[in-house]
Amino acid sequence: MIRRFDLAPLDGITKRVFRRVWHRHFGGADRYFIPFVSPTDQHILTPRDRRELENPEGLPQVPQVMAKRGADALWAAEALADMGYPEVNLNLGCPSGTVTAKGKGSGLLADPDALDRFFDELFSGARVPISVKTRLGYHTPEEFPRLLEVFNRYPIACLTVHPRVRPEKYRGAVHMDAFALAMAKSRNPVCYNGDLTSVAGVRTLESQFPGLEAVMIGRGAVADPALFRRLRGGPAATKEELQAFTSELYRAYQDFYGQSAPGNQAAPASQRMKEVWFYLIHLFAGGERLGGRMRRSRGPEAYEELEARIFQELELLDAPLGALA
Repeated sequence: MIRRFDLAPLDGITKRVFRRVWHRHFGGADRYFIPFVSPTDQHILTPRDRRELENPEGLPQVPQVMAKRGADALWAAEALADMGYPEVNLNLGCPSGTVTAKGKGSGLLADPDALDRFFDELFSGARVPISVKTRLGYHTPEEFPRLLEVFNRYPIACLTVHPRVRPEKYRGAVHMDAFALAMAKSRNPVCYNGDLTSVAGVRTLESQFPGLEAVMIGRGAVADPALFRRLRGGPAATKEELQAFTSELYRAYQDFYGQSAPGNQAAPASQRMKEVWFYLIHLFAGGERLGGRMRRSRGPEAYEELEARIFQELELLDAPLGALA
């Protein structure tokens, strides 16, 4: 039975401002994964990274690291441990071409022997638990058994599996047969990630894998901010809750951008909100019409007008779809 619900890291969306406001209005996640830190060759955390890693709210957060060399990942893990983080997550899942071309993210899956050496360097020195988020392989799902052999040689705190390969990115059916192999053969705890967008979808997964204890949800939780609450038996989001959430989030983005660009904070704040609404609009009946207009809009005034119209003109779906499989 699933006992732990993690909020996945969505780079550009689930950053500190979003996590803080989302937690205050909805919450329900057991842990919040911070979009990746990529250590520099000089082994420093940039001011931007440090701002993202600050946690005055005391949320249960896990920072994610993306690196090409085991030594770089080890340095980052030690630096994050010094900041008080009790666990560090290694990103082996990002399918972006600009990332994989540098041998990072899912690019590390292309050479299992090199990955083995990477892990040996990392785990031999790490004094903080290391979890891993991975795909099934670089080219095909048939690569996964060999990768699982590598994973099984190390004390991974939790192996989160997104059952697709790099070229599939987030499209097409997930390979549940490969995830079944992870459940059967992994010597480390396993967490599922991928296309969980509704309560029904999570319950179906539970029935397929009764021994599964953890899931990581990203897009589904942004598309339905009350999803974790609903999974715990709570109510769906109301229109009033969503309006209070988006209103505070917009103000929080303006405050954040105002620190670096005084007088111009509404423009980047509205752009961030449009990215959030790309997911949220699927909670509303007939929302695609105004959602499409919002995506094509320019400037904060147009954004504010369209958001107001969404709440004035559209009704919430009776059963949230949690969209974007």
